[in-house]
Amino acid sequence: MDDTPKPKHAILRSLDYRSTDSTARLDRWLETLVRQKGSDLLLIPGAPACIRCDGQVRNIGSEPLDGPEVEAAVLPALTPHGMQLYRDNQIADSSYRSRPGRFRINLHRERGLAAAAIRALPTKVPSLSELQLPPAVESLTHLAHGLVLVGGPAGSGKSTTLAALIDVINRRDARHIVTIEDPIEYEHTHIKSVVEQVEIGADAPDFPTALRASLRQAPDIIVVGEMRDPETMRIAVAAAETGHLVLSTLHTTDVSSTVSRISDSFPPERQNTIRQELAMGLAAVLTQILLPNKRGGRVPAAELLMVGYGARQHIRRNALQHLHQEITLTKNKGSLTLEDSLAQLVKQGLVDREEALLHASHPDELKSLMKPEGR
Repeated sequence: MDDTPKPKHAILRSLDYRSTDSTARLDRWLETLVRQKGSDLLLIPGAPACIRCDGQVRNIGSEPLDGPEVEAAVLPALTPHGMQLYRDNQIADSSYRSRPGRFRINLHRERGLAAAAIRALPTKVPSLSELQLPPAVESLTHLAHGLVLVGGPAGSGKSTTLAALIDVINRRDARHIVTIEDPIEYEHTHIKSVVEQVEIGADAPDFPTALRASLRQAPDIIVVGEMRDPETMRIAVAAAETGHLVLSTLHTTDVSSTVSRISDSFPPERQNTIRQELAMGLAAVLTQILLPNKRGGRVPAAELLMVGYGARQHIRRNALQHLHQEITLTKNKGSLTLEDSLAQLVKQGLVDREEALLHASHPDELKSLMKPEGR
């Protein structure tokens, strides 16, 4: 049998290494990122190397980069699977472990040139209190089954929130937890629970395959790093209906859009069926945003819907505009409006009143909540 690789694979094989020499320039940038406590390294053609600190972007290089420089610096740091994806699709996500720490790499193209965004992955899973999330969020760790969706824009800390929730369960309960991520962001140790962590590309080819396989591993809890495709969504909803606790994230802005993102991902003829299944399987929806903290850094504001009978009826009828009212009606069950969260941050002196109003979905409601007591 002829094992001679095809030309494309020959190129990939020559790049399949992570030696100190090949990644030295990238590691120097990453050392600066870690030293300055930044969250992201941005390598964009036509601009110097930049890092993001507390939401602000600043230069750490003096000369603009070009596409070949970015590619030469980042490509050797990709896993073999990541290199294959980049060669095939011109975009790839990959994990990277080096002297400065652990990172998530996104290598892509913009205006025909290579560009990269590299996220620093903390070595320690933060607690919910360290994240300054509303206390009500902790109630999600007590759910026995169902689908829990965490929504928010890119960079809002969704994956960090998921990791913190799993850490609470891991420290408190003896459960079997399976996480499926691309790539793995937070590494969990076995404490009271047993935690298996599956990385797409290294351990499984894609999310649907990994999710189907996980159901045969007798898990109590399944964490899907991100719901990217209808097949993953379908399997996750079915798993939630059959007694598993399934947690996942979506790039959305509020509770209603998080729910609609699931059904809208399917062909029109399938959407009603998915809504019925989602109405049965959905347990909670949490969405979050990050705002500038007056004391430095950023602080989250959250909206939480604990799904009950009323919300299920609205989802079945696709009357998602009523979910905000449902949050208000179920506050005694742990639900929380974004305006509740924003008002609390203002009262604690963490967020400016004007900043809070800028992010409110219902500004008049927020103004009422921010009024001094007795007025």
